[in-house]
Amino acid sequence: MDIPKENFSDWYNQIIREAELCDLRYNLKGFVVIMPNAADVISRMYRLYEDALERKNHRKSYFPALISEKNLEAEKDHIEGFAPEVFWVTKAGNNELEEKMIMRPTSETAMYPMYSLWINGKSDLPLKVYQSCQVWRYETKATKPLIRGREFYWIEAHNVFPDEEGALSQVTEDMETTEELIHQSFGVPFIFFQRPQWDKFAGAVNTYAADTMMPDGKALQLPSTHNLGTNFAKVFNVKYMDELGEEKPCWQTCYGPCISRIFAAIVAIHGDNKGMVLPFHLANVQVAIVPILKKDGSKEVTSFVEKLAETLSKKYRVVADFTPNTPGFKYNFWELNGAAVRVEVGARDIESGKAVVVRRDTGNKEFVPFDELPKRIGEVGEEMNKGLRDRADAWFETLQTEAGTLDELKEKIEKGGGFVKVPFCTDALKGEACAEKIKEFCSANVRGSKYGSNEKPEGKKCIACGKPATIYQYAARQY
Repeated sequence: MDIPKENFSDWYNQIIREAELCDLRYNLKGFVVIMPNAADVISRMYRLYEDALERKNHRKSYFPALISEKNLEAEKDHIEGFAPEVFWVTKAGNNELEEKMIMRPTSETAMYPMYSLWINGKSDLPLKVYQSCQVWRYETKATKPLIRGREFYWIEAHNVFPDEEGALSQVTEDMETTEELIHQSFGVPFIFFQRPQWDKFAGAVNTYAADTMMPDGKALQLPSTHNLGTNFAKVFNVKYMDELGEEKPCWQTCYGPCISRIFAAIVAIHGDNKGMVLPFHLANVQVAIVPILKKDGSKEVTSFVEKLAETLSKKYRVVADFTPNTPGFKYNFWELNGAAVRVEVGARDIESGKAVVVRRDTGNKEFVPFDELPKRIGEVGEEMNKGLRDRADAWFETLQTEAGTLDELKEKIEKGGGFVKVPFCTDALKGEACAEKIKEFCSANVRGSKYGSNEKPEGKKCIACGKPATIYQYAARQY
């Protein structure tokens, strides 16, 4: 990454503004207007994610944005976790409402009462339903466009199974979907952590979350998937009748990729000091054609570029830039806005039969015969996607370190941030005191243990309390 860590916030805010991704002048704190340049990319991300879920037998639905207070209060742990974050609706016109409502912070308490009506026998299972929507949370920390706000755009999938095996299998499938989309397709690296018990989703048995890292060394949570066990099912009467006629509570999971936040990670991780760099298939402009116009031969070049744009538009999203600006200005403009490939065409290029093709991610320039352009641009797109992913992976590896003492942890957190592996006493609730000690000492949060790792801290002591360590946890500063 060539974005200096100490300047990341300024860089990010500048990209948001100059690339016209968001307008921050909306007069409610924590709410922003997502402009077309961002919304178009986010829409493509939604389609890819929805297609992936539907290939895996999820069905789409839409649930109301308002949830009754009664529903929220039904699940004790859930309301305790979310009550400080909810927006309450207490009036309609001039009338006080008899029952308060909330704007959904998440939809368990909206969807599961309906599930109890939909599910009767085992033949109704599994039930795999998702919705693409907005959620609202009264975020009290400092807000940052698309990264942390009071309104965000996500997908939430809520699934029901007859047994624990089905639920655990779904959690694994959610992780595979995350790898398929966020890493392989979007090029964003992450670590799947099992959150410690004191930091799990309110009402869940276990929470698993994919954390990436921003250029300033702070962690950003991307999708999380939750094994809800039978906790919500017992509260909301989500049950089925088995073959013996016995009623049993269902097992449930939920999965929540925040598309707007994932977009922020793409912008931050792949971008450079010229502006946005996007995976080829997400870019609003996949091919920006810049005609090199001079006084003599400009009509010939213009006509040629128009025909070339028409040809390439059959396969790609193409813009031919005939604005009166200089070529240099146009180069900078399309680099800022993340155009994946730039094609330069002047009279000499037409005469030679070859266009100048420039890759946005590397700046590499090559000369490609015009009749080979459609094929070569596709190849460049594939090379670009792989290059972005490989570069991000290599960078991400440098942000994973270890520490054995609080002083060493503090030094690494302050020097460059990233994920720091530390020996820890436990993953259970009683470990929260040690996590708080770490947070007070170096402003780092315990993110969890690396999912799938069987590594144990042999002969080591907890970094916070000095008791024998039983698990490795990872600490990081976070958004």
